[in-house]
Amino acid sequence: MIPYGRQTIEDDDIAAVAQALRGDLLTTGPTVETFERAFAETVGAKYAVACANGTAALHLAMLALEVGPGDAVIAPSITFLATANCARYVGAEVVFADVDAETGLMTPQTLAEALRRLEGRRLRAVLPVHLRGDACDLPGLEALAREAGAVLVEDAPHALGTTMRFGNQAETVGDVRHSAMATFSFHPVKTIATGEGGMITTNDADLARRLRTMRSHGMVRPDGCEPWWYEMPEPGFNYRLPDVLCALGLSQLKKLPRFAARRRELARFYADALAPLEPLVRQAAQPSWSEPVLHLMTVLIDFEAAGRSRAEVVEALKARGVGSQVHYIPVHRQPYYRARYGELELPGADAWYARCLTLPLYPGMADEDVATVVSALREALGL
Repeated sequence: MIPYGRQTIEDDDIAAVAQALRGDLLTTGPTVETFERAFAETVGAKYAVACANGTAALHLAMLALEVGPGDAVIAPSITFLATANCARYVGAEVVFADVDAETGLMTPQTLAEALRRLEGRRLRAVLPVHLRGDACDLPGLEALAREAGAVLVEDAPHALGTTMRFGNQAETVGDVRHSAMATFSFHPVKTIATGEGGMITTNDADLARRLRTMRSHGMVRPDGCEPWWYEMPEPGFNYRLPDVLCALGLSQLKKLPRFAARRRELARFYADALAPLEPLVRQAAQPSWSEPVLHLMTVLIDFEAAGRSRAEVVEALKARGVGSQVHYIPVHRQPYYRARYGELELPGADAWYARCLTLPLYPGMADEDVATVVSALREALGL
């Protein structure tokens, strides 16, 4: 079976974890800070704060900004549940933005439309999602958010390693030039893996300090206090990332250039192999400014023209040893949000969902696996 995604764990990763296990501290030890410093340097941010997972990263970002009841957060509907849920965790309301039907990304145009649906609520944050690994139009989104009195918080688990060029300026996802914070995930199918794990980057020292406080129960130790003393000005959470998982993350981070190069190489192989299937099958469009390290190889399929349902194609691929996935069901269609906000028509999100299918992509794939996947897809579509 060729799964749609898979971690790449090698002997030196195992050795790094074993070394951490032999140390004195398995939870919050020196490797946490080492991992944070290395990650910040990798993406070009001043600060990085490790946490338990990508969902915790989003929750901590909301807590750091002090988002709460009466506030609103804008999130795209094409994303994982956590992007919207993080606002609800703190009592804020979610306004769903539509996406471009060809890229799946929030755009300045879809954000502007969402802004018109705020209904008088105070907007605190806009959460662009770098879907698949392609970067959103951050300068365009930042300008609109700033005008509305809000900041960007980039939801970037798909985009570690992605670079972008706005004008003549080269940038890296996570350097937070246009946002208050960027969040990452180290789930096994992501670009680097810690099993479970997350990271938040920021260039704001106060936000970094608040993130660290809120990930550890809200505890602070006042200057000059006794060694055992701590205080809790407000409740936080146990969102720490253990030393042993940071050891794995640090080892994986050293391989990011190799992982990124391999993902880009496989993407080129896919582009060549999929070209003969157009227009029935097309790769998701890539914005002109984005130089992605793709986390997901998502194609858009005209299932109606093919005379096959998506479920039939998924099952046919599975029968041929190829895994696939759907990214994502529009979050505004989820029962919880339909009950809370009523029916909402977002045509770009619905059009994306109707056609999207994610094919295998991970560094451990062999060159010939791409041809195997595309051949299986061709057969599944009856071509």
